[in-house]
Amino acid sequence: MGKVKLILVFGLLALLLSTGWQIAACELADYELRDDLKDLASLSGARIGLTAPKSDDDLRDEVISKAHEHDIVLQREQITVRRSGPADAPLVYLAARYSQRVVLPGFKLTLHFAPNSKR
Repeated sequence: MGKVKLILVFGLLALLLSTGWQIAACELADYELRDDLKDLASLSGARIGLTAPKSDDDLRDEVISKAHEHDIVLQREQITVRRSGPADAPLVYLAARYSQRVVLPGFKLTLHFAPNSKR
């Protein structure tokens, strides 16, 4: 009977570790994407004259590229780009909405994320 309990405890512990690992990986990827959105929204290269100002579509493409680096799949429709302020120095707001799945034996858990470039 002691061996059965030990096997059950280790099985439950492995399940908890696997679940925690998957959720932590999703949270870390979201945190990194949020940081990337802040960097992209700052338009630092355009502000100091190193690069030309980017269009909304260019910004969406960059967000998709950054998300892909973190194993996040985004479509253009999931990304919001808003501009305000003067044309020569606009303030840019970037946001994305997406879901990630955590697969567990017997069921799937869907986590919803909405990172944005707000400071």
